[in-house]
Amino acid sequence: MARAWGNRLKRWVTATMDLPEDIMMDLPRITMVGQIHIYIENHKGLLAFSDKELRLMLKSGQLLVKGEDFVLKTILPEEILLEGKIENVLFLEE
Repeated sequence: MARAWGNRLKRWVTATMDLPEDIMMDLPRITMVGQIHIYIENHKGLLAFSDKELRLMLKSGQLLVKGEDFVLKTILPEEILLEGKIENVLFLEE
């Protein structure tokens, strides 16, 4: 009950103050340029990486990116820049 109330309060504050939802709601921000690179902000950690798959922990669930020839160009505590041929981006619920 308290969690639902907290989420409603966050949404109200976000709308009232015109703040970005990804910041207030602790959501990931994902920016893709074609199929060649993807920039992911506000993740909670790297779970797996190979030249064909990237798996990140999110606040609720996971993000799975599949493709080919993956290279991590930037990896910071809450940001990742991945380059390669991106074929799928999937949200996996807990």
